[in-house]
Amino acid sequence: MDIKEAYKQKLAAQLKEWDAQINLLEAKAGNAAADINVSRAKVIHELRAKQRMASEKLKELGKTGGEAWDQVKVTADNIWDELKTGVAEARSKFK
Repeated sequence: MDIKEAYKQKLAAQLKEWDAQINLLEAKAGNAAADINVSRAKVIHELRAKQRMASEKLKELGKTGGEAWDQVKVTADNIWDELKTGVAEARSKFK
């Protein structure tokens, strides 16, 4: 397995894990009081948008090569960091 494929598999696995965590957050948000629920729904909406961006970058990584792949990888890494931080912050807030 080459580095590109291993990297894509790593990102896909992380994306799947975050999907499960966001699903759990959605379930918890559904049980919250109405005013808190609005705030949580906004956070979840933002996380889903970031998740969609991450998913698109993962697809883009599969279609690119050479120098373009390196550039897409940098962008993907930034999106991954944002999503990782967002999920972690939401998990701590929603406990």
